[in-house]
Amino acid sequence: MTTVEMRAGDGHVLTGYEVHPDEARASVVVLQEVFGVNAHIRSVVDRFAGLGYRAVAPAVFDRASPGIELDYTPEGMQRGRALRDDLDWDDSVLDIGAAVERCSATGPVAVVGYCYGGSLAWLAAHSLPVAAAVGYYGGQVHQFIDRAPAAPAMLHFGAADPMIPLSDVDEVAAAHPGVAVHVYEGADHGFNCDARASYHPASADLAQQRTLDFLRANGVT
Repeated sequence: MTTVEMRAGDGHVLTGYEVHPDEARASVVVLQEVFGVNAHIRSVVDRFAGLGYRAVAPAVFDRASPGIELDYTPEGMQRGRALRDDLDWDDSVLDIGAAVERCSATGPVAVVGYCYGGSLAWLAAHSLPVAAAVGYYGGQVHQFIDRAPAAPAMLHFGAADPMIPLSDVDEVAAAHPGVAVHVYEGADHGFNCDARASYHPASADLAQQRTLDFLRANGVT
């Protein structure tokens, strides 16, 4: 496990947290929440690496605040949202592209994103050469509903998420019938994150299994 540097297409240099098992034949680019590449996101990278994937989390907040890690507090949420709003979405896709390119020599590359990263995964599926994309509770997917994914895509949402109206989820599903959209009863925003009070183990486990099955079905294995 190591901190690495990558260069985006516009020349911006960003860092990332990477674990590269010797036996890896495919990669997962893990896309952060608004809390940065913090201990939880690093644990997600570790988890995918434990399954045999080369895994890396690019620090897309480096353009605004290099190296920042935020806690799961109201203050952390406020700061993270402000950083997100300071960034251009397409610049963040360039940063993700640097991670995808870094991993491309290992084999097929998927992106899996959470919260802010769930929306970025949707944009990556539209713009980047990825084999598959998975987004968890991406609140801005509906905002970018017209950016149809060019890669196979899967989306996970919580039925009890106050930040993402189910009407938005329904509209995304109707506009993109080829996208696998799953809604989890009793799950709130952040249901996959075991560092948050909204963690919902049953939904997290089911979403993880669906994600892994989806990656394998699309050759990311």
